Amino acid sequence: MNRLFLVSILFLALGFSSVKAQNFSTHQVKKGETITGIADQYGVTISDIYNINPDAKKELKPNTILIIPISKATKPKGVPTKKLEGFKEHKTSKKETLYSIAKQYDVTEDDLKKYNTFLYANTLQKGDKLQIPLFTITKEEPRAATKTYTVQPKEGKWRVAYKFGITVQELEALNPGLGDTLQDGQQINVPNLDGEKVKEIDEKYSYYSVLPKEGFYRLKIKLGLDQATLEALNPELKETGLKDGMVLKIPFSNNKDAIGEEVTKKSNLTHSITNFETKHIAIMLPFRMNRVNFDSVPDIRNSIKKDPYLDASLDFYTGVLTALDSLKTLGISLNVDVYDTQYQVSEVARIIRDNNFKNVDAVIGPLTPETFEAAAVALKNYNIPVISPIGTNLNLYENVFQSRPSDDLLKTKIVNYIKNDASNKNVLIVSDTKNIDIVNELKTEFSSAKTVYSRKNKEGKDINYLYVDDIRGSLKPGKNYVFLETQNKGFASNVISVLASLNQKSADADNPDVIEIILVTTNFNPAFESDQVSNAQLSKLQFHFASATKNYNEVGGNTFVKNYTKTFSTTPNKRAIKGFDLTMDVVLRLVSSENLYQSVNKSPLTEYVENKFAYKKKLLGGYYNDAVYLVKYEDLAIVEVK
Repeated sequence: MNRLFLVSILFLALGFSSVKAQNFSTHQVKKGETITGIADQYGVTISDIYNINPDAKKELKPNTILIIPISKATKPKGVPTKKLEGFKEHKTSKKETLYSIAKQYDVTEDDLKKYNTFLYANTLQKGDKLQIPLFTITKEEPRAATKTYTVQPKEGKWRVAYKFGITVQELEALNPGLGDTLQDGQQINVPNLDGEKVKEIDEKYSYYSVLPKEGFYRLKIKLGLDQATLEALNPELKETGLKDGMVLKIPFSNNKDAIGEEVTKKSNLTHSITNFETKHIAIMLPFRMNRVNFDSVPDIRNSIKKDPYLDASLDFYTGVLTALDSLKTLGISLNVDVYDTQYQVSEVARIIRDNNFKNVDAVIGPLTPETFEAAAVALKNYNIPVISPIGTNLNLYENVFQSRPSDDLLKTKIVNYIKNDASNKNVLIVSDTKNIDIVNELKTEFSSAKTVYSRKNKEGKDINYLYVDDIRGSLKPGKNYVFLETQNKGFASNVISVLASLNQKSADADNPDVIEIILVTTNFNPAFESDQVSNAQLSKLQFHFASATKNYNEVGGNTFVKNYTKTFSTTPNKRAIKGFDLTMDVVLRLVSSENLYQSVNKSPLTEYVENKFAYKKKLLGGYYNDAVYLVKYEDLAIVEVK
């Protein structure tokens, strides 16, 4: 789905119907089974099975685990068994055929031939005496394909997948909306195998997850293990062959490619769903569809390019759509209304006036301060929670949820981090004159801190430049925290270059007497992300700052990122991720608590792809997000400081 098509869909109708979940089951292939027989057994089509199990098209090997989309299936058919009890003699008449006789006695033509072998070579004649087999037919109910399994302490997805002979991807298919990690005591679906077929993790060995298109030759190069060794450790390989995502037992190794445990998250509301009644939410965004020129594709593209509000709304909305798909897999039923506020307070008033909001459980948006204020005030009388995606310093009415942490909270986070560092440290503040207020605030927190300002021209105005000697004398041997407070790209680039040249720690890491510089700021802004600033220098300076978001791990197989990229053919930006995270949080809070207000106490902290939410209530007002991240540059990447 591309953005042009999305605009067209929005133009036709801004709304959703209820959504339901699709569930899956498993089938372990037995020797002699065919894909046609398996499809018939579960009441699905062959293409239904192939769509989820593409490897089955190549070869259907015994003991392979197939994922069956049971939401498309009829009840699995039992396998009938026939026991021969005896025979009855039948003398054929002139007009009888094998078909009519088989139908009369509820047997097959093959049954008649089997017990009357002369029929294999001769046609049926009048007066033939046939032995009609008499069967007792029993139809056993099929064994359940899956069973419930309780996750053990410190047990991750790969361990469970290995135990039950499936891949991590297949485990996720059996448990839609499983999330990135498992929690102790969590109930999940697994294949219903005989007890002796369930494998145990042997801590004397290491384990490895097979990558896409990885064969025995590549594994020999990477792991130093030939096919015979791998098959000896993993006997099922002889029957199933290598599969993408399969977990293999390998000799104990410190190889970086061996897999380990996932880190347990602090909070996951997908495990706390108690209310499956349909929830009603509304999304308010300034699409400004009335300004879009729909005459041609280039005109639509130009409208998106020219209108920053439409561009931002589309980004956010793609994240919302991805969240709705994820919520659907959890069995959550939703009514979702989408409104175009047109960036007009009057339009917000009209939307609320002309539509019934009394039964709405929550409203996400609007984006802009004035329109959000209008919606919050209008819906306050209905006690409907209104969640701001991006606003800060809002009027916190009783029904307002400010999801973006305030700038003061970000500032406090980094200041407290430095104050709590018990090591001997020197604090230096570098700033331009536009940030004198923050310099004064920092001076009250670090009374011994020295201050260095930008050089000035003859008129006394900042030239946004410093020399090495302007800073050198203020540094001391050991750890130096240097605050850089500026919004000027040139000044940020200049100071960062000077500090990087003075930092000695990376060159002589073991000497405690060298000058170590750690760069920090209370206000991370575009000046630090400009092309003039070197990420290598930021990494060298271990640049620390507080942020409302953290960067997701692009190589970590994030489920949201994979689903988003598949749908929209591009990786998500921060606005799309915020749309996903916020929608997931709002809906999951609604279905795991009586309402959004109750969830504040019941679920004090939640965390998703890049955002976490820990709402606190203002004494005489609404709710603000008290959760922020402390991050730093490390090896050219931004990582969370633990």
